[in-house]
Amino acid sequence: MEEDSQVMEALLAPPLLLERRVHQRKSTVSVLKSNLNQSMTCSGRRVRSTLTGFFPVVRWLPKYKLKEYIWGDIMSGLIIGIILVPQAIAYCLLAGVQPIYGLLTSFYANIIYFLMGTSRHVSVGIFSLMSLMIGQVVVREVFLAGFDLNEDSTPSGPVVLNDTRDTNLTDDTVLTVELMGVQCGKECYAISVATAVTFIAGVYQILMAVFRLGFVSVYLSGPMLDGFATGASITILTVQAKYLLGLKIPRYQGYGTVVVTWINIFANIHKTNLCDLITSAICITILVAGKEIQDRYKDRLKIPLPTELIVVAGATLASHFGEFNTNYHSSVSGHIPTGFIPPQVPAFSLMPRVALDAIPLAVISFAFTVSLSEMFAKKNGYTVRPNQEMLAIGCCNVVPSFFHCFTTSAALAKTMVKDSTGCQTQLSSLISALVVLLVLLFFAPFFSALQKCVLACIIIVSLRGALRKFKDVPEKWRASRNDAVVWLVAMSATALISVEIGLIIGVVFSMICIIYKTQNPKVSLLGRVSDTDLYEDLEEYKNLTAPPRIKIFRFQAPLYYANKDSFLRLLYKAVGVEPFLELTKRRKAEKKSKDVSKKQAKTNGEKINCDIFIGLVQRELDFHTVVLDCSAIPFIDSTGVATFKGLVKDYKEIGVSVLLAGCNTPVIDVLLKGQFFGKNNKDIRDFLFYSVHAAVLHANRASAAAESRSEDSTM
Repeated sequence: MEEDSQVMEALLAPPLLLERRVHQRKSTVSVLKSNLNQSMTCSGRRVRSTLTGFFPVVRWLPKYKLKEYIWGDIMSGLIIGIILVPQAIAYCLLAGVQPIYGLLTSFYANIIYFLMGTSRHVSVGIFSLMSLMIGQVVVREVFLAGFDLNEDSTPSGPVVLNDTRDTNLTDDTVLTVELMGVQCGKECYAISVATAVTFIAGVYQILMAVFRLGFVSVYLSGPMLDGFATGASITILTVQAKYLLGLKIPRYQGYGTVVVTWINIFANIHKTNLCDLITSAICITILVAGKEIQDRYKDRLKIPLPTELIVVAGATLASHFGEFNTNYHSSVSGHIPTGFIPPQVPAFSLMPRVALDAIPLAVISFAFTVSLSEMFAKKNGYTVRPNQEMLAIGCCNVVPSFFHCFTTSAALAKTMVKDSTGCQTQLSSLISALVVLLVLLFFAPFFSALQKCVLACIIIVSLRGALRKFKDVPEKWRASRNDAVVWLVAMSATALISVEIGLIIGVVFSMICIIYKTQNPKVSLLGRVSDTDLYEDLEEYKNLTAPPRIKIFRFQAPLYYANKDSFLRLLYKAVGVEPFLELTKRRKAEKKSKDVSKKQAKTNGEKINCDIFIGLVQRELDFHTVVLDCSAIPFIDSTGVATFKGLVKDYKEIGVSVLLAGCNTPVIDVLLKGQFFGKNNKDIRDFLFYSVHAAVLHANRASAAAESRSEDSTM
């Protein structure tokens, strides 16, 4: 008897239970006091630290290695400056403003990022996607203000009459709008809208930097951003297509821009300007040929081919001496003034109208800037500060908005050019700004004869990279169907509905896909690798052995309110027994057996003891324990705790134990707070195990002990 009791004690020895460290959290009041005292202290060292943090140029410029860095910075700065000039003029077509404002935007953005940026390679300036989004807001507000959307219309005549929208009408149908006490024409109103949107977007970005809200960008997944950019590229191509044909049709306002614009183009195809069409064909051929040569011989070419500048120069000369505007009615850029425009406060009266439009602009702008800065920093072996990048791009929008500039962002193509041409520091941005400055001061008027179709060609050819993403769809589908579907949905919504709605749909759909994954995760029953304490998926690996009469279930997702039903359904399906149904079957069997026994007893005239046959109908299951491998469950909530409690209770009613294995500390803490282990955690040793193997050993010991007690009671 003593030996039997010793065996029982050995079998029921308590499992290992690690002692948790005690973490004393500081009170919220003390943390706030400490942070307040730290922020309020002022010293020379703190001032210098704040200054160098806000303006990183103060830190790296004194350490500049002149002989090692200067030639690379000058070369990349000159090349980017040459690329910037035609793009700055061209992207103003997308933004719906005059070309001078694109040059001003490129100049100020490069100087501010030179002072405040932490990336050595990022090129900040005009970006096609930002220009498109700005242009949609500008054209909408210009239309609502009552201006003619025909780009070739030129207002003239005196102002004599006010209407209810603070607009002025004349007998010659000339319209102006009173804005901040000044009568504003169409072009003035357009840039006022653009600067108002830019100012608010910059304020949003600065606030995000101050409150460290950069985590918002995690909701912009890579496939979603790629699909969004491709859909926006289709919209950009569509908006510019009319310039290739020389069609003078207004820019469509509303949803379905791509579809409606193409319908309008084909409806007016007979009005095609042959001069613009021929010019477009020649320019696209030269630009595409230059890009293909650049891509094919990029290893041999030390610098990129200035194809855009060559096309712009040649087309400008041809248009000027051929008098295309006079002889063939070809649309041209018009006069571009030299010098700078006096600064002006953004129109605060317009800001409530465009406050919502600035949100996607702010998010997309900082997302592209931060992601590009981190990508090229990793490639070149240095670090950037994402929060400072957000602050820098915010200031690149807020400050220039006072100087008639519109929203900027980092651009992938120009950043790659900087990286490939030997850029070492942001001094290259200063060189690029000087190139743009030369154009602003001296050469801008020479572009007045440049045809708009040439600018449209530059924009469309620059979309080659984004439009080539369609070739990658089969590969995306093979790699990840979920990512491919997200890409297709974001692209389709952006192209077929609108850019803003496409962004919202892309974000929401990608989040729905994540939720769907947590509601339909991979589950598996585990088996043991022979002679080890390692357990893995029976369906995925060969030569595994399932422990006898023990089911080990792994759930690879968080357990929370949205997927607790999926968890139970998948568990019941995997182990093959649903407690409620099993209990119902047993009760029905007991009732049936009792009725049969009563009939037999009545027939034989005997008196029967029900306890005898009730025990006979208890169905023997092929397992006595379910071990839940929680190593793949990152977190649970109160609903998850309640699910575990119900599971333990339900399986206990049919004689099956439920054990937890491999729980991480956050899961354990939630279980402790939810009193899963009973009052004062008295049952923690019976339910919680740090490995699957420990839980299996405990289950075997408990089963052996139960069988031993059963035999003793039988004897």
